[in-house]
Amino acid sequence: MDDRCIMEGLLLDAKGLCDLYMHGAVESGTANVRQAFSAAFDSALAMGDSIYQQMSAKGWYQPEAAPQQQLQQLRQKFPPACC
Repeated sequence: MDDRCIMEGLLLDAKGLCDLYMHGAVESGTANVRQAFSAAFDSALAMGDSIYQQMSAKGWYQPEAAPQQQLQQLRQKFPPACC
């Protein structure tokens, strides 16, 4: 297993943690529990960003830009809810 594969696994784990912590915060019944999940979410988000930055610097993670026509179609399909 090489470094890139390890980093990809770590990034997937960080994304999974973010998902779990976000749902925990949304579903929490008390402010204390919500705060605990929110703090854990922020930490996992920072960890994921750090991993992404390192992968991007090595050229291992390069998202593709969406074509402008596709973006325009999505804007028409999903207009802003307000204003």
